[in-house]
Amino acid sequence: MFVIIGFFIVIGSVLGGYVMHHGKLALLNQPNEFIIIFGAAVGALLISTPLPVVTKMLKQIGEVLKPGLSKADYADLLAMLYQLFRTAQQTGIMALEGHFENPKESTILSRYPKFMARHASLDFLADSIKVIIVGGMAPHDLDALMDEDLYVHHHEAKAPAGALAKTADAFPGLGIVAAVLGVVITMQAIDGPPSEIGEKVGAALVGTFLGILLSYGMFGPLATALEARVDDDGNYEKCIKAGVLATFKGLPPAIAIEFARRVLPHHVRPTFEETEKFCKAAAKPEAKAA
Repeated sequence: MFVIIGFFIVIGSVLGGYVMHHGKLALLNQPNEFIIIFGAAVGALLISTPLPVVTKMLKQIGEVLKPGLSKADYADLLAMLYQLFRTAQQTGIMALEGHFENPKESTILSRYPKFMARHASLDFLADSIKVIIVGGMAPHDLDALMDEDLYVHHHEAKAPAGALAKTADAFPGLGIVAAVLGVVITMQAIDGPPSEIGEKVGAALVGTFLGILLSYGMFGPLATALEARVDDDGNYEKCIKAGVLATFKGLPPAIAIEFARRVLPHHVRPTFEETEKFCKAAAKPEAKAA
């Protein structure tokens, strides 16, 4: 939502200031300049970026327009982890195998559709639990293994932001390309009336204007927003890792959840009392079902 608001502020401020200087908006309507700049940028992006990364970029742009993870989302995650860790403590780690063999039929996981929709997070948790079930691994080895998994996932998730940032950096140069072509056209009409020459020079300068505006006012900030969203989403898996590792070390479920809670940023971290309350509430249906 704030991304859209930011775009409107950028465009409104630039055009508003232009009009305040008695500029005519019709003079900025140069579709040929936009086609040169934007078309060349899209072509350069396709040349330099693998198709899967482009596809993921479009998906991430759609996601960044929506609200990010909230405290309620992390509350659900902690409550779900508490139920899993409690089950492992009471009946053994092998009891979790059925929950991850078919998560949709799990009496615990199926209660959290938002978590189930995060396929990467589900796979990360499932793979980590399965490794524990297999056995033969020390806690520090599991820690290193999960770190490697998180690194690969984080690196792949940030690739679209990097590609978009490079495209944003290219916009000023492409604006100069459009401006130079405008100057070439102007030179063809050098014998014309001053008003015609001025109009063509103005059109050429619009190309430079568009290139700089698209770079620093739109696509550059959008790339930064994609990167920030990836970092925010990464906290979700870090929370899972902290809880799973604490459980693997033999700590009680409540303490393992505290390890998971403490890695969260303060603006989405539930308090100790809040965490204790919703974890106990989440465990009640499970106790009744037993």
